[in-house]
Amino acid sequence: MILLKTKEEIELIRDAARLVGKSLAEVGRHIRPGVTTAFLDKIGEQFIRDNGGIPLCKGYEGFPSAFCISVNDVVVHGIPSEEIFIKEGDNITLDCVVELNGYCGDSAYTFTCGEVSPEMERLLKTTKEALYIGLDKCKAGNRIGDIGSAVQMHCEKNGYNVVRELCGHGVGIKMHESPNVPNYGVRGTGPLLKEGMVIAVEPMVCMGSKNVKFSKEDGWTCRTKDGKPAAHFEHTVAIGADGPDILSTFDFIENN
Repeated sequence: MILLKTKEEIELIRDAARLVGKSLAEVGRHIRPGVTTAFLDKIGEQFIRDNGGIPLCKGYEGFPSAFCISVNDVVVHGIPSEEIFIKEGDNITLDCVVELNGYCGDSAYTFTCGEVSPEMERLLKTTKEALYIGLDKCKAGNRIGDIGSAVQMHCEKNGYNVVRELCGHGVGIKMHESPNVPNYGVRGTGPLLKEGMVIAVEPMVCMGSKNVKFSKEDGWTCRTKDGKPAAHFEHTVAIGADGPDILSTFDFIENN
């Protein structure tokens, strides 16, 4: 069932989503060569709790950490570790979900450590562009397929591929609600977008093949099969009558 949110509920989700944005920025400030992903996770969890939030990823179906921290060929769900050290030239995706006052916010951002290759810069640029192109379709009267089709077309036009096994989703009092929001699809298909729906749009884009593999050891870590890099950007958005109301923000990351 797709739950429509009241204006008051949307504002509560916005508050949670803004805390996610602040948390991503706080962790991002500590990305440098030599730090571990476990170190970054500890900073992020403390920041969330200090600001009255609950890091919902921690304990979700056994996931052990507050943040998913995914480096280079890890697409999503990277588990922070004392054995994973950040290096110059890495791309690092931070993804987290925060509960604040009973409502959830969800966002992800791919950072870079120092100088990265022009190919990596182009991948990140295209992935972020795809996010906003998808968000432009978040208008009452459109359909879920309009979002996925727009994301897919932009990525493939630029020579990249979108992951099929993972997708966006509804957001509200739970981390994952209906509907699913794939990053591929056919225009005019899928559930109808209605004012009051709140969803997470999150392109996960591969430099090479779209095929991925999940770790048999931890059951979470999702890597590209060909070992090429991936990028991931995500916003929580409310469907408006005239267009998207983006509830999360990258301002704390990009304007500091």
